Amino acid sequence: MSKDYKQSLSDPSLFIKNYKGSFTALLIYVDDLVLAGNDLEEITTIKSFLNQKFKIKDLGYLKFFLGLEISRSHHGIHLCQRKYALDLLNDTGLLASKPTTSPMQRGTKLQQDSGTVMDDPTSYRQLVGQLIYLTNTRPDISYAVQQLSQFMSKPTSTHHEAAIRVLRYIKSCPGLGLFYPSTSHLQLKAFCDSDWATCPDTRKSVTCYTIFLGDSLISWKSKKQPTVSKSSSEAEYRAMATTVCEIQWLTYLLQDFNLQFHTPALLYCDSQSARHIAANTSFHERTKHIELDCHIVREKLQQKLFHLLPVSSSQQLADVLTKPLDPLPFSNFISKLGLKDIYTPA
Repeated sequence: MSKDYKQSLSDPSLFIKNYKGSFTALLIYVDDLVLAGNDLEEITTIKSFLNQKFKIKDLGYLKFFLGLEISRSHHGIHLCQRKYALDLLNDTGLLASKPTTSPMQRGTKLQQDSGTVMDDPTSYRQLVGQLIYLTNTRPDISYAVQQLSQFMSKPTSTHHEAAIRVLRYIKSCPGLGLFYPSTSHLQLKAFCDSDWATCPDTRKSVTCYTIFLGDSLISWKSKKQPTVSKSSSEAEYRAMATTVCEIQWLTYLLQDFNLQFHTPALLYCDSQSARHIAANTSFHERTKHIELDCHIVREKLQQKLFHLLPVSSSQQLADVLTKPLDPLPFSNFISKLGLKDIYTPA
């Protein structure tokens, strides 16, 4: 791309121009793009240039993009997928269903052979695929969808019932989404956690993290680890290593946006043994099998990319991505993640 725009090394779909206090960012997805910046003259210029090359259609201020709905006020920006969620409920015939207060019942452990195998798994696969896209603005269903996505090859009636419960939960709050306040303390804060040997079929653990820029949730993940961990400390440490890599990537991305953010980042972990492994400068036989993760975490810790801090389990904001919770603690956790429903009557 010309006009002095440079492709970001952190995100190939992002093009940026930074010149004498003027900053413009162009984000491209196939034939759709978002243009933002602090220089209206430069924005008008680049729109004219793109129109000459591709005959673009200017839709004005960003309100709807790839199923994402953006609402703006002087308080901040709200990002949700309300229409997408309602269309999903309508397509599955659950628009008038009875809502639930949580996506999964506490203690639920989905297994590969539980229930009766579905004759046609296509509908299940399509449903889970749609739910995966909904997690772009709904971290509250990330754990449940991660669990459902493990059974795409051979889904059963039990898995389908669990997916229906997720839809009934979405029915209770289709407009729930992420709120980004207009004023915030620009420092990365991360919470990493793991649920050891949680998979009853493979005994693999779950890695999860939530990363905030100030009070705004900007990255999260709930994913089954690729290997079996011999101890809860090992599982926690693998989750920590994954989170550190994400912090590094976000640091590069914020630098591309020319943001003056506070360093180092803060990484909260509720595992004392995992924190001790990170602080230990020597390797021994109990850590050799996770030596690569140890090198990653310790190297970035010594480079002062982040500070490693303790946190109590009750304040561990990543806990909601590791296991099903009762409705009350679940509701408390998702409110701390910055999730709000602007369509709920005041």
